[in-house]
Amino acid sequence: MRWLAIAACVFVVSLGSARAQPPPPYAPVPPPRYEAVPPPPPGPMVWEPGHWHWNGATYVWVPGHYVHRHPHYRTWVEGRWVWAPGQGRWIWQPAHWQ
Repeated sequence: MRWLAIAACVFVVSLGSARAQPPPPYAPVPPPRYEAVPPPPPGPMVWEPGHWHWNGATYVWVPGHYVHRHPHYRTWVEGRWVWAPGQGRWIWQPAHWQ
């Protein structure tokens, strides 16, 4: 009977850890993949390159795509991985206009 209670506790704890977790510090971000940039569609468009995204268990590739140029901003800042010292890990800073 005691082993059944222990097994139940282990199961409940494992359920909580199944949710998306941030990447551990020892999970290095893979190098970027090569993407051939297709010709832009009509209009003011900017290419946002693909990047790796942590899905809670592993990194998955998010392909690049075109985004509309925002009329009130002048500079497109590409997404990039930055080190977050307070968190002790790399985090993705999405692309954005500024």
